Amino acid sequence: MLWLLILFIFIAIVVLARIYLTLRKVRATSMRADWDAQQISHLRSRGSDPFQPHQVDFFFGLPSEAACAAVREKLELEGFAVDVKPVPEAVDQTFSLHASRSMRLSVPDMQGLSRRFGELARAHGGRYDGWAAGVVPQRLSD
Repeated sequence: MLWLLILFIFIAIVVLARIYLTLRKVRATSMRADWDAQQISHLRSRGSDPFQPHQVDFFFGLPSEAACAAVREKLELEGFAVDVKPVPEAVDQTFSLHASRSMRLSVPDMQGLSRRFGELARAHGGRYDGWAAGVVPQRLSD
């Protein structure tokens, strides 16, 4: 009977740990999705027109030249301009990769890119640091 109680406690701990890890992952994804929406909202509040093309800059931290080459190749095939700079003072992410492309800003598209770029960076031992864009004013109709 004691082994049954131990088994029950073990299963309960595993289930609770799984629930905790799932909630933590959902929260992290939600925070990134909210960040993308906030970035676009901030640009709109400054007078930017999200329906006009913006020069959008994406930032990655990567651990090696090989990781940079792999990410660079993937992004260049998708039409991004890419440059890489070493960051010798960094401990784990010793290279900074910057990618840019002109595009319209929509929350679902930017959330999708952020999610995909996060996965791409993690697959190569790095991290995705987000994106930035300048204000593009609304065009006045003639």
